[in-house]
Order: sequence, then C-alpha cells, then structure tokens
Amino acid sequence: MKQVQDAYIVAATRTPIGRSHRGYFRNTRPDDLLATTLKAALAQAPGLDPKAIEDIICGCAIPEAQQGLNVARIGAVLAGLPTSVGGITVNRFCASGLSAVQMAADRVRVGEAEVMIAAGVESMSMVPMMGNSPSLSPSIFEREGDVGIAYGMGLTAEKVARQWNVSREAQDAFALQSHQRAMAAQKAGEFSDEITPIEVTDRTANLETGESVARTRTVNLDEGPRPDTSLEGLAKLRAVFAARGSVTAGNSSQTSDGAGALIIASEKAVKQFGLTPLARFVSFASKGVPPEIMGIGPIEAIPAALRYAGLKQDDIDWFELNEAFAAQSLAVMNTLGLDPAKVNPMGGAIALGHPLGATGAIRSATVVHALRRKQLKYGMVTMCVGMGQGAAGIFERV
Repeated sequence: MKQVQDAYIVAATRTPIGRSHRGYFRNTRPDDLLATTLKAALAQAPGLDPKAIEDIICGCAIPEAQQGLNVARIGAVLAGLPTSVGGITVNRFCASGLSAVQMAADRVRVGEAEVMIAAGVESMSMVPMMGNSPSLSPSIFEREGDVGIAYGMGLTAEKVARQWNVSREAQDAFALQSHQRAMAAQKAGEFSDEITPIEVTDRTANLETGESVARTRTVNLDEGPRPDTSLEGLAKLRAVFAARGSVTAGNSSQTSDGAGALIIASEKAVKQFGLTPLARFVSFASKGVPPEIMGIGPIEAIPAALRYAGLKQDDIDWFELNEAFAAQSLAVMNTLGLDPAKVNPMGGAIALGHPLGATGAIRSATVVHALRRKQLKYGMVTMCVGMGQGAAGIFERV
C-alpha cells in the first residue's frame, strides 16, 4: 500500500461498558459519554495543542435521537475543544468505530492532516437496536437474494450455526470462556490502562418527602462479565430466534452503552508536540458477504487486511474478534484456523458487551494497550457487520 506517511496512535481510551436499559449509563446521554472520552484521550497527550486537531470522526450505528444531529461535532463542543475542530459521524453498523479509526488514519497517511481523533459511541439504552422508526425499502422483498438484508441478526446467527455445523454445546462453552477470561482480566487489572473511570449520577424519588435524591458513583469496570455463569445455567436458556434453534441470550453479545476514542498523529506531530506513539495503524479491509449469513464477514476481511499489510495470519499476536454471537465467532475461527489462545484473551462481547458503533474504537484501545502490556508486535480488530459485511484493522506496537 503506497502512503505518504505513517499514522501513529498516541492516545487510546474508552469508558467502561454498561449494560443497556438497567446498567451504569442508562441515564447518561451518549453525547456526554463521547465528550468525556474525548477529554480523557486528550489528557493522555498533554503536550498536544488541541488547535492542531484537524477533525473528529465518530462511529455510531444508529445516529439519531440523543446520538443524532452529528454527535461527533456535538461531542467536540461538549468536550470544550476549539471551534476550529470539525466533526463527522460515520455509520458502518458494528464496524463504525473501526471505520472511524481507518478514516482518521488515512487522512494522516495521505498527508491531509497531522492530528485526528477517531471515536465511537452508542447508547442502546436510549436509542433502540433498529432506531425509533426503521423503514426498509419494499424493493428488497421483491428478489429472493435480497431478503436476507431484512433478517434479524439472531436469525443470521442461526443460519451460520447450521451451515458451519456449530453446535449448541460449542456455543455455550465459548460463551462461558468469554466470561471466565473477562473476569480473570478484570481481577488482574488488565483493563486499567484502557478504561477511563466515569462518574454517573443516579436519581431516585423520595415519595414521602417529594424530593429527588441524587447519588453519584464512579464506575471503572465493564458491567457485563458474570462470575456466576456456568454451562449448566447456559444450557437452561431457551433459543430466542428460532423454534428449534441454538442461539440464546447467553451465547450472544450483550446490548450495551459505551464510547471510545483514539488520537492519531503523524511523525511530524509526534515530534512537534512531544507525543509518545503507542502503535502504528497498518491496514484495513472491508468486504461484503451474503446478508443472511452476515456473521462470516471476518472470513473475507481478515485475509484482505493481511494482504494489504504484507503479513501472514501467524504474524498476528492478538485478535479482537467481536463476539456478536458465539456461532459466528466459532465459524470464523474454525474456517480460518485462528489460534484460540490469540482470540479475545480477555473475553469478548458476550461477556463485555457490544455497544454497536462504539465497539470498533473500544476494541482498538484494547489491542493498542494489550500489545504494549504483553510486548507483542501485531494486533487485529475484526468484526462482522449487519446486512452482510466484515471489517478488519491491523495495529503494530512501536
């Protein structure tokens, strides 16, 4: 890949991930979550002049309501950034945050910017999965091959499970492992470098006095991992997407709220502002697949990203494979022959949560810090994408 200059990640952080509807951030606006994360990223680059930031690119899968009206720009204003810093919101569903990283890095790599911010945000508590008023074109129902674009994500996971022969037992075992790895990583403090603690305020009404009671607390861990998860408990859950299916709430990703942000800079900016490069952005690929089996997207995207980078699969030391569903994760791993020890060593979305458009930025922060902590060279973030896509991005520790 011909490029003018390298793009370096000089800051990478994220919020804890909260469970949607009843979790940490059920009453926290996504634009406030984004603003807090932007300020935290800037705090990791104390020598950087904010006026040098060319633009903010923010991924969001359902950019409407509380996260509409160009949430990237609103987040920048709420974060107190100079008015000269622009903002654009982009949507590639589950890969929105990763696409934001890629787009920001590309602006630097081609010499159009010296400093960029890539981010992602999603509140699935405030904005529902399909948005407030979903409307698919009737034309997609006119041809049999197009109907899959209207399938629910769970149904596509069922189709993948059947076509790739992924058993219910294998899915549940994978889900259990996700929780066990996440709990172990939390206990060992392995998320501390990437997570910015967030203050949240809960308000309740005192019916006797008629007063509102506010309680503020600081959250610093992902809310999803469950220490009581067991194979026995998972086996008792009913399939929720097909009458005789195998995909359950227990072996699917959790709906969640969260945000992440990375500052990306050129070598010139690194030297000018005394910044510390954490990683280099190496390559990105997105590929389309049949919508009805959207979960296999990484099968196509991973080899393409490796090819663009001039790397082999064995060169990758750490894979963050978004666990939309255990069925599709196992299909991808088995088809490509990914080393299970390298895939989601600290758990994945089944345990940690999947705040849609934020996930790519969040998992990029995970990879950047994991490579440095473990002294590894190459890491990858990859995921399937609703309506039939896959995406993958590669990072190199520097």
